[in-house]
Formats: sequence, C-alpha cells, structure tokens
Amino acid sequence: MQQPVVDYSRKWYIMAAAAMSIFLATIDGSIVNVALPTLVRAFETDFATVQWVVLSYLLTQTTLLLSIGRLGDMIGKKAIFIIGMVIFTLSSALCGLSPTIGWLIAARVLQAVGAAMMLALTTAIVTEAFPRAERGKALGLIGSSVSIGVVVGPTLGGLLIQSLSWHWIFFVNLPVGIVAVWMGMRYIPAFRPVGRQEFDYWGGVLLLISLLCFLLALTLGQDMGFTSGLILLLFAIWLVALVGFITVEWRTKEPMIDLRLFRNQLFSINLITGFLTFISIAGVFILIPFYLENVLGYNTSQVGLMLAVVPVGLGIMAPISGSLSDQFGARPITVIGLATLVIGYFAMSTLSESTGVLGYVLRLLPIGLGMGIFQSPNNSIIMGSAPRERTGIVSSLLSITRTLGQTSGIAIFGAIWAAQVIAFLGSVPTGGATAAPIAAQVVGLQGTFRISGVLVMLGLALSIWGVIQERRMVRVTAQA
Repeated sequence: MQQPVVDYSRKWYIMAAAAMSIFLATIDGSIVNVALPTLVRAFETDFATVQWVVLSYLLTQTTLLLSIGRLGDMIGKKAIFIIGMVIFTLSSALCGLSPTIGWLIAARVLQAVGAAMMLALTTAIVTEAFPRAERGKALGLIGSSVSIGVVVGPTLGGLLIQSLSWHWIFFVNLPVGIVAVWMGMRYIPAFRPVGRQEFDYWGGVLLLISLLCFLLALTLGQDMGFTSGLILLLFAIWLVALVGFITVEWRTKEPMIDLRLFRNQLFSINLITGFLTFISIAGVFILIPFYLENVLGYNTSQVGLMLAVVPVGLGIMAPISGSLSDQFGARPITVIGLATLVIGYFAMSTLSESTGVLGYVLRLLPIGLGMGIFQSPNNSIIMGSAPRERTGIVSSLLSITRTLGQTSGIAIFGAIWAAQVIAFLGSVPTGGATAAPIAAQVVGLQGTFRISGVLVMLGLALSIWGVIQERRMVRVTAQA
C-alpha cells in the first residue's frame, strides 16, 4: 500500500479539531449526571427511567466503536469523523428541545452515534497528523482534553441548570461543535485507503450482539442481581456471540478485527494493562462519592470539587509524560505510571472516617498522576504498533477498553464493596450497603481498594515483562 504524504504543518489545527471533539463527547458523558434529579422533576418521571438518558448514550457508543473504526480503515477517517461531529451537534439541539423523556432518550442514542464516530477515530487521526517523534506529546494533549471534559462537565452543568435551565446543558455544545466541524473540514487530510475492501457484516452483527448483551447484563445486574434469570441469559448470549465472532474473524478474508494484531505480545500487553487501569479507576468514581457523603458528611457540591483531584492530576501529567516518552521511550514511563497507581490504591485503602481534606487529597492524587503518566505513552505504544491501514480499528480498540473497563469496573467493584460490607455485618443491611453503618462502609471501601491495588500490580508485572521483552528484542536485532 502506497503511503500518503503527510503535511505536518497542519498538525496543531488537526489537534484543535480532535481535542474539541474529545472534549464534547467527554463533557456530555458527565454533564448529564448532574441533571438527573432535575430531569426527574421536569418530565414528572422516576429515576429508573431517567437513568436511561445516561445508559442509552453509553451502550450505543460502546457497541458501535469497533465497527466505525473498521469503516474508517476501509473508506477513510475524515468523512466519518466530520459526519459524526455533525450528527453529534444536531442531536445536541434535539436533546435540548426534547418535549418528553422518550424523545430525550432517543436523541441521546443519536448523539451517541455521533460521539462514537468521533471517538473511534480521533486517536488515529492525531497519530497520523504528528511525526513519530511527537506522538507521545500529541496523545498526551488528547488525554488532557478528556480530563478537562470530566472536570468541567459537572461544574458547568450545575451552573447552567441553576442560571438557565436543563436545556442548556445540550445547547452549549452547538458553538463548539460548529467550530470543530469547520476546522475538521478545512484541515484534516482526506487519506483514502488503496483498493476496495469489504465490510464484515456477520462479524459486525455478532460483535454488536455480544457487546450489547454484556453491557446490559452488567448494567441491569446491579439492580436485579447477577444470578437472576434474565442476567444469566444475557451473559450466555454474550458468550455465544463472542465465540461466534472470534470464529468468524479467523475465517473471514477481511475481518472486522485482524486477530493477527494480537500475535504481537507487546501490543496485547499494553491493551490489557490499559483495560485493567480503567476497571480500577471506575471503582474510584463509584465508591468515593458515597464515602465523601455518607462517611465524611460533605454536600454534593463539595463532593464534585473533591472528585476533580483525579482528572486534574491526569490532565497535568498526560502531556508531560507524553513528551518524556518521546525522549526516553514509552515503556519505562508506563511502568512508572503503573507503580504510582499501585501506591495510590494502597494509600486509598487506608481511608477512614477521620480522614481530613489534606489526607484525602494526598491519597487520591497518585491515582490521577499515575493515570496521566501511564496513559499517553501506553496509547503511543499501541498506536505505534498498528500499520496505517489498521489505525482506525486500533484507535477504536483503545476507546472500547476505556468504556468497557469503566462499565465493568462499576459493576465489579460495586459488587465487591457491597459483599464486603455484608460480610462485615454478617447480614444484608436494611436499605442496602449504602445505608450500612459507617464502620462497615469504611471496611468495605478499604478492602475494595486493596483489591484494586492488586489488580494494577498485575498490570505492572505485565508491563515490566514487556520492558524486558522489548530490550531482549533490541539486543537480538542488534546482533543480527
């Protein structure tokens, strides 16, 4: 395949368009959470229904990422990215104009389609726009865009709802989206793959069924119980569809995911370690709000500010670690990041009912710093392992490790925490684990974060092994 000539003079304009798309997709995943109580009142409905404003967005986005990544490799990334941005912007207006809760949920599904079209390809577009020597720095800046969206979302949402109305949490996307569409059309290069490729429809359908059933099982199982008949059925369908998908991929000439990519052990290690970090950090965001409110007694606005410790730390370190990885190599930086995460999780396992603000910040900050140090060089390694004709699917694999990791982590660590609370008490407390005595909640929290630390230690061990393997390969190559 003939490699296109890249005009690196446009790289910062492309970065700006990509960063705006990441910011919008990220902020829209967090800004709505603040509005849920308001939406219950505005639409005169119940919380179980309003939750689907969030869940529909997450489920739709995650199930489409890999298929869109494959389409990007087949027909070119620019057109899909721009169309996704247009869909996202228009559907944001539809969300803000929603007259009923059903309309809003449907508009959120459409908005998630646009978000998936952007997120699946953003990393690939940025990777292609920057020279190899600056890839870490570029992906670090993308990581900072994610952090800014996470931090700004709840705060901006609260201000808009208080000053204007809930409609404006969606209308605020319009000016940024319009600018991003214009910049994308003007500056993103339209690289088109050479030759005609076919889309793997059977693989796409099986993958969609598998992911959807898995995500529904994890989501619904938190309320219905993971041993209920419907949840077990969903897990069974997920497993059958996953086996079918893998079988189809091995036999298809042009598969959705080229499974030969996973023969590269270092590529697989970095995907796995990234997935493990996202599983673990989901535990932070599901458990810490309960700890801050139930145990320490902070109000909702204070909790929002205290949760910003992680994304602020990540946002500061992501571009720094990306630049360092360009100079000194990515793998040693990923090891440092994972080691920092391990320290953070075990430090958090010492949180108690008497922990002060400074003690809380000092324990939580290594999580944000560690994720920032780890993520940019890890993403750089993964994207650097992908041939140009596979950057779209690899970019979408990165996105799906984040969304699947966070969804799985919420279910896994929520269940682990509740189980430890019940084990401490010897019975199921009335009102559930969140209504248990403070001592029981603290014991459950400490045990859960110790398990998080062990999980990340596994990723650290894999990463160290990857460093050893890489150096061994370098020596063999030098001797040849």
